[in-house]
Amino acid sequence: MPFLLLVALVLGLDQLTKYIVRVNFQPNESLPVINSFFHLTYVNNPGAAFGLFAYKTPVFVAITVLVVAVILIAYRILPPGSPVMRLALALITGGALGNLIDRLRFGYVVDFLDFRVWPVFNLADVAIVSGVILLCWQLLGPAGEQGKSL
Repeated sequence: MPFLLLVALVLGLDQLTKYIVRVNFQPNESLPVINSFFHLTYVNNPGAAFGLFAYKTPVFVAITVLVVAVILIAYRILPPGSPVMRLALALITGGALGNLIDRLRFGYVVDFLDFRVWPVFNLADVAIVSGVILLCWQLLGPAGEQGKSL
């Protein structure tokens, strides 16, 4: 799947799900999906992961813009035979842009996936973490394995 299409897909799904949560839930409202295991819980997160560094929006915006710029530069210099690396960068970019849009619009990130044993998160966070895992796998894997498809 082309890089920009995947970025747009991640960004679109992230923003759509956050919109659905915002219009159907009040902040801190929770709906059990699987009792005591998984809930949809609307949380406005003004910080980073786990709510750390709350209300540092300008810092988060600057870091996100820098990260996306570095990813776009890295993407342009990747050799053509690096599909997993390209997938990883697209996931990270789409997720980062999804959370960036929230920070610019609201001053916080909309979170709603609540497994009760972990802080509430969103689809952008899932994309970022998945992309980072794939990126680490590619960069730290055995020599000669980088860039091979899954």
